[in-house]
Amino acid sequence: MKSEGIEVINLSLGEPDFNTPEAVKEAAKEAIDLNITKYPPIAGFEDLRSAICDKFKNENNLNFQPDQIIVSTGAKQCIANVIFSLIEAEDEVILPAPYWVSYKGQVELAGGKVIELQSDRTQNFKSSAAQLEAAITTKTKLIIFSSPCNPSGSIYTEEELRAWAKVISKHPQVMILSDEIYEYINFMGQHFSIGSIPEISDQVVTVNGVAKGFAMTGWRIGYLGGPKWLASACAKMQGQFTSGANSIAQRAALAAINGGKKLSSPMVKAFEERKKLILELSKLIVNFEVNDPKGAFYIFPDVSYFIGKKFEDTTITSSDHLCEIILENAHVACVGGTSFGAPNNIRISYATSEQNIRTAMLRIKKVLDKVQCSA
Repeated sequence: MKSEGIEVINLSLGEPDFNTPEAVKEAAKEAIDLNITKYPPIAGFEDLRSAICDKFKNENNLNFQPDQIIVSTGAKQCIANVIFSLIEAEDEVILPAPYWVSYKGQVELAGGKVIELQSDRTQNFKSSAAQLEAAITTKTKLIIFSSPCNPSGSIYTEEELRAWAKVISKHPQVMILSDEIYEYINFMGQHFSIGSIPEISDQVVTVNGVAKGFAMTGWRIGYLGGPKWLASACAKMQGQFTSGANSIAQRAALAAINGGKKLSSPMVKAFEERKKLILELSKLIVNFEVNDPKGAFYIFPDVSYFIGKKFEDTTITSSDHLCEIILENAHVACVGGTSFGAPNNIRISYATSEQNIRTAMLRIKKVLDKVQCSA
């Protein structure tokens, strides 16, 4: 549509619209001038892994040594390394829904069986400890979740994660992959990492990266910290697929991690203001049910009212179909919830300008108002 000259507002991207901080870019330029262009170590440069250990210790109360850290080509590769190191045919992997789409695809590619835990807006899209306990079997090998969550923006509290830990501690064969890539985009205060709970610390691998908090999506640097045996397995896996992550990007990541939250705080403030705006505009759309997400940069409205209704002469068959109708008629791109394990919802990113948010939400309202009139 854009190639045809149509103005499409893209609210589908999981990507900050800010530029990478200047200090980070300067570190990359310096690395080029210093000719840091040879193959890096598979697990990442030693000083970067040491800086990650310091970050984990100071900000997350996680205790790692550099040989427990793996630097990868994005957090997505970290997740793949863990899944392919742990999961064999018929192993069960619990995914609290909604979940990031790649979790399910990677588990299935490894031969594992996905067990979904359903939640909805009334639960703030968070699964309870009771749900978790009911889902664990002797075949359960791994639990994967993100907090702050993509796509819902929900954040698990310390109390909720400690309740999870009581359940998980009864099942020493179960590992937890805690995806904390949106850690810095948090509107409710201090982030809490489940791996900091002593009773289950040996069962947790924590994944993070520089993409979201530092507007460095294209640099492709993620990292994980976990038990040494699992980190070693991930290094072997990575060594057969990509070897070490980009050398220049690693030097940039070192500057970002050392810079910490002071580099990301202006972006986070802007995201919070945009969230307030998009929630206000959402309230103007009848039967567009939205909760107040506490992190990331998404809203995840329940659009179940519109499924089965008509837009003009077309019956809306799913949330994905609704997104197609919005794209074709409002020229706004958003994402249906089916692939997130939440078929009644759509994901809307507010990682764009306030003007784009205002224009896009007005356009969406006009389309959905027509559905209301035909209902």
